[in-house]
Amino acid sequence: MIIRTHTHGRDTGFTLVELMVVVVIASILLAIAVPSYISQVRKSRRTEARNAVLDLAAREERFLSTANIYSRTPSDLGYGGAFPQAVGSGYYNVDVPAIAAPAAGPPPAPAQFTVTATALGTQLKDTNCKTFTINQLGQQSSTNSAGADSTATCWN
Repeated sequence: MIIRTHTHGRDTGFTLVELMVVVVIASILLAIAVPSYISQVRKSRRTEARNAVLDLAAREERFLSTANIYSRTPSDLGYGGAFPQAVGSGYYNVDVPAIAAPAAGPPPAPAQFTVTATALGTQLKDTNCKTFTINQLGQQSSTNSAGADSTATCWN
């Protein structure tokens, strides 16, 4: 048995207009929330890339303190395989370019290094911070997808 409650001759419930108002409000909230969320996710991935670059630079400095040269291979720094290596849950590649060997003889002992993290996959949509770089002097830099300097935006 179904009991219906009538209020002044109308069934209780939501009208189509009320339902559409709720849908419009929900759509507006989503239109604001989703881009903000995506922006925060991209910023957190930038943090992972910066941390990876700083960690690799610290490993180079530790290697220098024990071997009196910077590393020649990723295994010197605790990495398996060759560079580039994926970091930051696979959203950036980190690379330390090899020192070019002379025409004859062993490669020179590296007196410097540059660590670079480059965006991959969906992180490429983060056009503000495509690369992060640090060198043996601790100089930090970053570029956007157009190749312009974005250090102030990306390293802060």
